[in-house]
Amino acid sequence: MANSNLPRRIIKETQRLLSDPGVVWPFVFAAPGISASPSEENMRYFNVMILGPSQSPYEGGVFKLELFLPEEYPMAPPKVRFLTKIYHPNIDKLGRICLDILKDKWSPALQIRTVLLSIQALLSAPNPDDPLADNVAKHWKANEAEAVETAKEWTRVYASGA
Repeated sequence: MANSNLPRRIIKETQRLLSDPGVVWPFVFAAPGISASPSEENMRYFNVMILGPSQSPYEGGVFKLELFLPEEYPMAPPKVRFLTKIYHPNIDKLGRICLDILKDKWSPALQIRTVLLSIQALLSAPNPDDPLADNVAKHWKANEAEAVETAKEWTRVYASGA
């Protein structure tokens, strides 16, 4: 591991991800449909890919994200954002994610893997009642079927392979 001045926690979490039986270097499979690979230049930075969950509007999509562990980690949550454009009430046009564990519900007991699983679950269950993208949330509440079709179309256009 490149950065020897990293806190033990980050080294251990990265090693745990690397020792997962589903690992194909340089990709670390944190869980089915999720991969994360640490940057060689900065071990606090991870390139993440999440496959759209089946039976969701994002099914078949490959979504790229970036995850960064701030100096305060694990006392502060990781910074995570979508790099792939996505139509979702809890993700804004800059890729920022409205998820309680990335904000006020963060706990040092949570890990990178937990965060990524929670983001994957958010793709399966959009919550227009706690939006980050107000216009998408309004669309979702006014006509869910139409909003789901828009999400499927955006997935085809922006997340069809990587």
